[in-house]
Amino acid sequence: MKLLCFFSLFILLSSCAPIRVNYDFEKSTDFSKYRTYNYYVDMQTGLSAFDTQRLLNALDEGLKARGFMPSDTPDFFIDIKSSEFQQVQRNTVGVGLGGSGRNVGGGISIGLPIGQANVNRQIIFDFVDEQHNQGLFWQAVSEFSMNPNATPENREALFRAVVKKVLDKYPPKF
Repeated sequence: MKLLCFFSLFILLSSCAPIRVNYDFEKSTDFSKYRTYNYYVDMQTGLSAFDTQRLLNALDEGLKARGFMPSDTPDFFIDIKSSEFQQVQRNTVGVGLGGSGRNVGGGISIGLPIGQANVNRQIIFDFVDEQHNQGLFWQAVSEFSMNPNATPENREALFRAVVKKVLDKYPPKF
């Protein structure tokens, strides 16, 4: 039964739109000095309380797997912001009528949208060093399609996939 659930989850995730991530960082940063982290207390993620907790749990798991530990006196802080937007719908059907030759004619064209517009979410992960006055030293901007009616299990799996993709390039390799 577990194998069937895993296979179903794999098919669900692989059929989803890709997760796109862009990275940027301060070149002069010594990434080896960062071992502990924490989150800003006043962080406004733009997600529901449940989704925020799912995202933070996934990020904690991903960072711990890379050897980072949460701390009350961290080496860096993490700030997360997100926004939701609808992708412009480009799928339309055009119907046209017209005349040619010596006949007088006119034309009609109708564009009918097909399907629903995709709901996309952008999540920005900022890693900030406040101890050494360096400020923002690494940033990942992720963008992916998110079903607003997804089950809690599917949302959790999606956030794990996003975090995995985001942390793939941390720390950056020169």
